[in-house]
Amino acid sequence: MIEKLVSLAVRHRWLVLVAAALMTAASVAVTVERFRINTDVEQLIDQGVPWRQDQIAFEKAFPQHANLLAVVIDGQTPEIAEDAAARLATALGSHPFEIASVYRPDGGPFFDRHGLLLLPQAELEATTERLIGQQGLLGPLAADPSLRGVMRVLELGVKGVNSGDAKLDDLAQPLTQIDATLRRALDGQPARLSWQTLLAGGKAQVTDTRKFLLLQPILDFNALEPGRRATALVRQVAAAQRIDAAHGLTLRLTGPVAVADDEFATLADDALLNHTVVVSAIVLFLWLALRSGPLVVAVMATTFAGLVATAALGLLAVGELNPISVAFAALFVGLGIDFGIQFAVRYRADRYETGEVGSALRAAAGGIGWSVTLAAVSLLAGFFAFLPTQFRGVSELGLIAGMGMGVAYLLTLTLLPALIAVLNPRGERRAVETTWMAGIDHWIVAHRKWVLIGVGLITVAGIPLLLKLPFDSNPMHLRSPKVESIATYLDLIKDPATSPNTIDVLAPGIEAVPALSDRLLKLDTVARVISLDTFMPRDQDQKLDTIREAAGLLAPALNPARRPPPPTDADNVKAIRATAAALKTIAGGSEPGNKAADKFTATLETLVSAPAEKREAASMALTTDLKTLLDRLSGLLDPERITLDNLPSLLKARWIAGDGRARIEVYPKGDSNDDEVLRRFAGEVLTVAPHATGAPVITTASSHTILGAFVQAGLTALVAIFLILSVALRRPWDVAMTLGPLVLATLWTLMALHLLGMPLNFANIIALPLMLAVGVAFHIYYVIAWRAGVVDMLASSLTRAIFFSALTTGTAFGSLMLSSHPGTASMGKLLALSLTFTLLAAFFVVPAFLGPPPSRTEPPVRNP
Repeated sequence: MIEKLVSLAVRHRWLVLVAAALMTAASVAVTVERFRINTDVEQLIDQGVPWRQDQIAFEKAFPQHANLLAVVIDGQTPEIAEDAAARLATALGSHPFEIASVYRPDGGPFFDRHGLLLLPQAELEATTERLIGQQGLLGPLAADPSLRGVMRVLELGVKGVNSGDAKLDDLAQPLTQIDATLRRALDGQPARLSWQTLLAGGKAQVTDTRKFLLLQPILDFNALEPGRRATALVRQVAAAQRIDAAHGLTLRLTGPVAVADDEFATLADDALLNHTVVVSAIVLFLWLALRSGPLVVAVMATTFAGLVATAALGLLAVGELNPISVAFAALFVGLGIDFGIQFAVRYRADRYETGEVGSALRAAAGGIGWSVTLAAVSLLAGFFAFLPTQFRGVSELGLIAGMGMGVAYLLTLTLLPALIAVLNPRGERRAVETTWMAGIDHWIVAHRKWVLIGVGLITVAGIPLLLKLPFDSNPMHLRSPKVESIATYLDLIKDPATSPNTIDVLAPGIEAVPALSDRLLKLDTVARVISLDTFMPRDQDQKLDTIREAAGLLAPALNPARRPPPPTDADNVKAIRATAAALKTIAGGSEPGNKAADKFTATLETLVSAPAEKREAASMALTTDLKTLLDRLSGLLDPERITLDNLPSLLKARWIAGDGRARIEVYPKGDSNDDEVLRRFAGEVLTVAPHATGAPVITTASSHTILGAFVQAGLTALVAIFLILSVALRRPWDVAMTLGPLVLATLWTLMALHLLGMPLNFANIIALPLMLAVGVAFHIYYVIAWRAGVVDMLASSLTRAIFFSALTTGTAFGSLMLSSHPGTASMGKLLALSLTFTLLAAFFVVPAFLGPPPSRTEPPVRNP
């Protein structure tokens, strides 16, 4: 049958070429028209999985939490960061076609008025007591918020030290901070004194100088980077708002959208390098295997035609590709080209024997056709084994790759012989064999008992390594820490207050929030919870009394009855000189306050002699944030009772769903980038809230789903291949000889992973079933040849074909090691490692298992 098909293709070679050309053109047209890549990674898992249903239910209840782009703004001072965040939020709000919503979780008018009310009672009392103690400073500044007013306050401070009412060391930090600000202003650099930091004793927490915007961009999932337009807009608007290093600010993007975009951008950056390496290496190895330009052209043309045909069939079958199924191209090139190499190498061997193209092609079909057919069917079954799994990404990859194996097989038996017949390569001058390797064949057969004992001992000794093989389920470890989104993410998780590894729990209603929050807080792995109660405290009455008491004491200071007119430059010079004179009375000592006073005096003398423009710049540097502080203090000391009615709608919508359910956000204790910490955290929270969702739950649950999918697919593939081989080979021993060494190669690969310290992960685990498919094909070729009576297997043309096929496959897969994407690189490493052991098993273990070929009535076939 196979010989007839090849003979027909050779006889009607031009018709086959025209048909193939038309098919290729049609496939290109279909691929160009229908090509889509849905980069929404959440769609890679079947929606019927319970944890996916919980995730979908949460996103329906709170759609504003899905597909977020997080903007992280760090400022030199809290005021600079707050001002930049406010300006950027306002500016981005005017771009509804790129940004659907803009939300500030840590700032805005609501927090400016109710910030004190949201503090825990103990922290509120400490804050108000500190403010009351500073009213002697706040009063003069409120009355005269100018350069003159600041100088007079400092002069009063010095007098207090001289009179014994204040401590010298208390002046060291304010003088140092103000001195640094004035020096920057005198040098013409951007300068703004942080009064919030000054009043806090010179200390600022990370959350004070770091502000967040949560954006929900309009995404294009048909693009490789769905959020690219939105992220470009954010950077453009930020530049227009002068949010940059020159103004004491840095802006970084992270969140699911930025992480996904950066991941695909990383892959795209390496695409040209990978493709160049792959194509160049494949052409080189084809030349070494075939030693004929026409044969190389024929195999490459057949591979290209099959690739575009597979792409068209895949798009017609699944509608759109996903980030995993798009890898069908590498699979097709790596596996499909094997058929072409097997056929072409066998053709060379038969051409040497027959001397004529047509007869050599027919002989090649007869000699290799059955083993190629069996390998193709086994590969197809192996890939189709992924279809029933819940891992949709790999399921669709299996479908497309399986169809691709069918395409590659058909084209190998039709288009390839037609091309060879048309190109008519020159005849072979010598036999296609490696005679020196016959000695290795003989040694293996003569010592097969010891070879098998050695194989058994090595395998048994390595079994303990399998029990300790780690699996890294953290998807962030598969991404490059060099890209901005991942580097920012890793920075955020260092601080429990900003860690994105939180879990969302849904309460039936707001009345159920307190009890559920208490149960969650009792868990050992929970650090804190945030809910509607955080923004609508249940102890508001006590807090309001504390704030009103503080407001009564601070009101005279913050609202002075008399205010002097704005100072002239002469007034400022006079105040500066008076302050400098006062500072000289405490300068010259060895204490920190003495040294600060001495240094600050020199700065004030420079400021006095500087042009008026420098003093105006100094005034702006000292008073810009002072006025903002005084205004904010007035607002913070006049809050109103927070109710559902006056809670901002954007904030309320993030905590109460349309159906009345309430959200509770749960934060973990410990290192939230540690896999075990996240697993324990997710496990404990799920005992209290079985339908909770969020990154820790999804990461843990998806690892079980994905691992389960691979176990299911692997077992299904083994059973299917076993049945296929049993029907085809009809001898249990031959089936065992085909699959046994393959199992050994897989075990050795896993053992080597442990020795090399390379864990399995969601990316490289895909390599194992791929190499199962490759190994099955290689071992089938050997078993079929052995049954045909081939001796000196390693010296045969078959080994040459397998060796160079392995090189091309290894090149297609192993080039992934060049990727700067850690997940892709780890997959390339495991593929290369697995291929090495697969070849060792094929070249040395299989011959030892098989032994001498079965006795035949006719002379054995040697070195085909």
